[in-house]
This record gives sequence, C-alpha cells and structure tokens, in this order.
Amino acid sequence: MASMLLTSLRSSPLTSVQAAQFGRMSWVSAELTNTSPKSKKTLAKPGVKNIVLVDGVRTPFLQSGTTGLLNRTGLPKDAVDYIVYGTVIQEVKTSNVAREAALGAGFSDKTPAHTVTMACISSNQAMTTAVGLIAAGQCDAVVAGGVEFMSDVPIRHSRKMRKTMLSLNKAKTLGARLSLLGSIRLAHLSPELPAVAEFSTAETMGHSADRLAAAFGVSRLEQDEFALRSHTLAKKAQDGGMLSDVISFKVPGRDIVSKDNGIRPATMEQLAKLKPAFIKPHGTVTAANSSFLTDGASAVLIMSEEKALAMGYKPKAYLRDFVYVSQDPKDQLLLGPTYATPKVLEKSGLTLNDIDVFEFHEAFAGQIMANLKAMESDWFAQTYMGRKTKVGAPPMEKFNTWGGSLSLGHPFAATGCRLVTTVAHRLQKEGGQYGLVAACAAGGQGHAMVIEAYPQ
Repeated sequence: MASMLLTSLRSSPLTSVQAAQFGRMSWVSAELTNTSPKSKKTLAKPGVKNIVLVDGVRTPFLQSGTTGLLNRTGLPKDAVDYIVYGTVIQEVKTSNVAREAALGAGFSDKTPAHTVTMACISSNQAMTTAVGLIAAGQCDAVVAGGVEFMSDVPIRHSRKMRKTMLSLNKAKTLGARLSLLGSIRLAHLSPELPAVAEFSTAETMGHSADRLAAAFGVSRLEQDEFALRSHTLAKKAQDGGMLSDVISFKVPGRDIVSKDNGIRPATMEQLAKLKPAFIKPHGTVTAANSSFLTDGASAVLIMSEEKALAMGYKPKAYLRDFVYVSQDPKDQLLLGPTYATPKVLEKSGLTLNDIDVFEFHEAFAGQIMANLKAMESDWFAQTYMGRKTKVGAPPMEKFNTWGGSLSLGHPFAATGCRLVTTVAHRLQKEGGQYGLVAACAAGGQGHAMVIEAYPQ
C-alpha cells in the first residue's frame, strides 16, 4: 500500500490544481478569496534552516471494507536521504512499513527508513522527525507519511491459544504434543479483535468522547450540526476540485479509485434518527457524528529550502514551530488541541488572530465542540491549564472549511499529512500567511504546528 503512494511524488516540480472558489457560506461554509498573502512578519529565524513542504499527496480515503487500497509512492532514488512513515495497527510481517514501502517502491537499499507510531498523530510525528533530521543537518530531503489499512487488520488468537501454540512448538516428544493438543478447548479459539480503546483505562475512544461532550454540555443537536457542516463543506471542496492532493489509482481487478468515498451530506432529520453508538440509550455520539474506520495513506516531501530551490521545486509552505502535549487519558483524552494551540502560538510569537487557516482533526463532532468550548472557557484555562485567561476558539469562517476527518475519513496514521497539506493549499487559495494544525490522539496526547505560506 505505502510503496505505491511514494511514486506519486515526482522528481519534477509539482504545481497545485486550479479550482473554483467557494461561494458565500455561513455555519456550513466560508468565503474564500484569492488575494496575495497579508503583510506580516515572517517566522524565519537567523541561523536556523528554513524547512519547506514541497508537496503532499494521498490516496483517496475509503471507508474500510469498501474499495480497498494500494498505495504508490516514488521519488528520484538519489534525491531522498531518509523515509519516515507512521502506522498505528501494525502488520506483524511489515512492522517497519517505512522500510518495506521504500524497497517496494524501488528506492535504493542504501536509503534508511523507520516507522513511528503515536496513534492519530503518527504522521505528524513522522513529519516532525523529518524536520528534526533536516534541522540537524543530517538530511536535505525526507519523505514522511502514514498508512492505515483497516479493512484487513491483524487478528490474534486468544492468549490461552497463543500460549498453547508456543508450548507446542517447544514440545520434544509426540506424547507432549498430543497432550497439548488435547488441552485445547473451544474457548481457546475465540479471536482477539483490535479495539479503539485505551490500554490504561480500557475505555473506548467513542465512550470517552461521549463523556467529554456531556462534561462540556455539548448537545446532540450541536454535534449533528457540526457533522453536517463537515460533510457539506467536504462535498463542496470535492466538487470544486479543492482536494488536489488526492491521486487516482487503479486497484487490480477493480475500478479506478479517484476520490474519498465517505462524504455523504444528509439532513438533520436523517441524522436525528440514529441511535447512540457508545453510551446507550442516552449518549449523544452516533455513527454519523463520529469519524469512520478508514483505509488510506499519505506522503509529503520535506526539504531544506536551499535544496528544494536547487532542484527546481517551488515549495508550498514553510514548516515552522510545533509542539506535542499530553494530559490525563481518562477525562481529557481528546483535549490535545486545547492544550497544544496556545503553546505553539506562544512559541511562534503569534496570537490566535494572526492565524488565517485552522485545520483541526475531527475525531468526533463532540470532541471538536468540547475543545472549542474549553478554549473559550476562562474557568478551564485557570483550573486545568495554569493560564490567567482563556485560549480563545478559532473563528468558524477559518476552521476546517474543506471538510475534515468526520467526512473525508480518518486513516489513523495518515491524517496528519492530510492536515498539513490542506493548510498549505488553503493558504495558497485564500491568500493567508499562517496556518495552524492541531490534533488529539490516544493516550491523552496532542500535537500542533504552525505553517507559513511560501511567497508566491
């Protein structure tokens, strides 16, 4: 899967696809203008390398169990110094999927590659690892990305069955083997399915999202409205050609896959009919206001500005400051954006008003709404964040205006690259200078990054 995506990053400079602008929108839309970047200070630092996003691509994000995925990835073999990929649910045979993808895509066996995992921010970690390698002078060009294939996740035998099989492998006599085989019971054959649940709390993420929504007073109506907004904006972006990072490919024996297949605008009446998915019967999180299990992969080419220009590339954006945060995985599992956003702004010397484009990962509509309410709460800032005043919530006309994970899909390890690439493309289209990416992740962790538009 991942090896096929790499071939989409060409050796020649890549240009963005021209697309129609959005019309005027309110809660479910936003006005986009194609103006030159605002005159603001640059975040370049004396003596520090400028690191740029040259381009980013992804496969269509597909609901797991539908079309399935093969990923093509490729670049000039001698131009890439290192490859870093993220994945969450690892296949045992390809635990270092970055290396296997690189070899499968035809990269030299002299190109090092390693795999990272940090739940839903795994490709964020891959990208910042790339930034670190370039900033340290170890590399000039790094491919970073993420891949998730939820349609074929590894399923383990039960612990008792695994123990028996391992003992069987060590048995030296026929009698010992027969004795072990005779000890197998029907219950031993029950498989262990992977679950989106916290190891430390045993709570599923959906259950936690439902509790979080309740804690911040997020109603079912608010969640359904936000979910509808996400799907409506994603549909407009898809129809308008905005999602230019999506590449088409032919699945062997199947049709050409060319677009995300989870975008399905509905009506509020249809959404209201769905039953709670986690806390029954009074919960507010449903299948429609949650992100769905998704197959997909993404890749970005990150380079030093000097190297990119020398190779004839026109970078799309500068990758600037970033932070990682962590907090209580029980009651604050999904509040990463609330904690990460003020830290990265302070690190960059920016304010919320300086940001032109926001892209937050939408794990659940309730999670997004809870974060926005937490960011608008002086009490939360003072009680939990050690701040005197609230962070402030992003204005909705700048927020996820091309849809988000609720509608586009969320292949766990691939979403981070999509967020960063989308910010770069939106800054180009809208004429902004600064964008901010933020995401939550399992374990009560989070990430935020500031991206600066490259001068056009």
